[in-house]
Amino acid sequence: MLVMLGWLWSLIVGGVIGAIAGALTSRDLPAGWIGNIVAGLVGAWLGQSLLGTWGPSLAGMALLPSIIGAVILVVIVSVIFGMRKKG
Repeated sequence: MLVMLGWLWSLIVGGVIGAIAGALTSRDLPAGWIGNIVAGLVGAWLGQSLLGTWGPSLAGMALLPSIIGAVILVVIVSVIFGMRKKG
């Protein structure tokens, strides 16, 4: 039960990180909130791999490197798939 709550917490924090990255870049992510979760989790991994684990942490994710990694991921995905800015 406790392990399941840990995964749920990680998905929620990943979704928030992905939503923040989408808002900062003004880009739409595919698949809505699922896209936000994936972008947040993959972005967290990318950001922490490139920048380390400094700054505040939540659900095992360093927030600042995770957000930076998610922003990088959203920009790369939007360039590859030719997604347009919100508006």
